Amino acid sequence: MPTYDPASEGAQMSFDGRISYGDYLKLDTILNAQTPLSDAQDEMLFIIQHQTAELWMKLALGELSAAREAMARDALQPAFKMLARVARIMEQLNSAWDVLRTMTPSDYTRFRAALGQSSGFQSWQYRLIEYAAGNRNAAMLRPHEHRPDILAKLEAELARPSLYDEALRVAARAGLAVPQPVLDRDFSRPWVEDAAVTRVWAEVYRAPEDHWALYELAEKLMDFEDYFRRWRFNHVTTVERVIGMKRGTGGTGGVPYLRRMLEVELFPELWRVRTAL
Repeated sequence: MPTYDPASEGAQMSFDGRISYGDYLKLDTILNAQTPLSDAQDEMLFIIQHQTAELWMKLALGELSAAREAMARDALQPAFKMLARVARIMEQLNSAWDVLRTMTPSDYTRFRAALGQSSGFQSWQYRLIEYAAGNRNAAMLRPHEHRPDILAKLEAELARPSLYDEALRVAARAGLAVPQPVLDRDFSRPWVEDAAVTRVWAEVYRAPEDHWALYELAEKLMDFEDYFRRWRFNHVTTVERVIGMKRGTGGTGGVPYLRRMLEVELFPELWRVRTAL
């Protein structure tokens, strides 16, 4: 049987002067961006795990920004698609923990000292996702003060309405009784749970046929937070499995700090409304 040659069916085989797969994806740059600082086998896993997470977070940030822009002009159908994509991105990030959990405590101790004070706690893209979603803690700006360009991105995010703020503006434009102080609030401040907002969502959930777009928006937000909470939980269990109760490399309390983050709710009234119905 003759050897199959894809060129016989028109496949491009010569790329002298033409763009190739590797050119388009900048693979030389990406695949040369891993520089382990030890000879430990598992350091490459650790680096790639976090680099790929940052790539997925970059995509999530673009989708969250576009979703908010669509919501601001009441283009909810495109926003639904973007929010669904963000939830799937969070699902992808969750699956990645399964790979990292193949690293044992012995494996990690072989290169942990090489990390210095670097820590996922310092990920500015992760902080932007939290800020975009509504968890706005200005204290978390401080780890980025040494980078004015990054600090400017974070401060700009704090100055604009969060995803949840935009959702409540959509509800107000639809005629629901969102309190004016909620709509006029200082976006840079952390969200404070509001019983009147819970009543707004209760009206939507009690008669979804009358508020279908808002009902679907609420469920898209819940999908996102559901996967986000799972990501946090998987982070806690992975860290505890690998380092136990040691402090984090960045100086946080490690597992106790991460457990505290599990208590943070992005859209508290959407969780309360389940009880109120």
